[in-house]
This record gives sequence, C-alpha cells and structure tokens, in this order.
Amino acid sequence: MVLVSTHINQQMKIFKQTSDEPYLRHDYKVVFENGEEVIFDNYEDVQLTWFQRSGNFLSHVEVLDRKQKNKKGFR
Repeated sequence: MVLVSTHINQQMKIFKQTSDEPYLRHDYKVVFENGEEVIFDNYEDVQLTWFQRSGNFLSHVEVLDRKQKNKKGFR
C-alpha cells in the first residue's frame, strides 16, 4: 500500500519576531489564602513568589491591564 500526501503544495506559515522589547502589557496580582496581595509587573516574579512562599498558600493570580502612557494606534 502506498500513501500519497494531498498536502504537498501547502506551505508552513512562518511568524517573524517584530520587536526585541519585553512584553509588558499586564501587571499580576498574587492573592494568598490569608488575603495578602502582592502586585508584580512581570510574570517571572509571580512564579518565583508562588514557588518560594512556604506556609502561605496561593489563592489565585489576577491579570491586570496596565494603564497605557502613550495612546497609539486605533481608537
């Protein structure tokens, strides 16, 4: 039995990086079970806090929209 692909002429879509700037559109609020809240400006610090806190368990993480300083683009 010979299998022939019908997708020979399809090309893979290639995405290009448009900026080397960090993605900074959100802040993150870490909320612990005891009600304590800590806000971070990057997700790496959220992860570090989550995994390094002992005895104070995480309730949830809220993703907060960051206020835009320069309003560019469409309105």
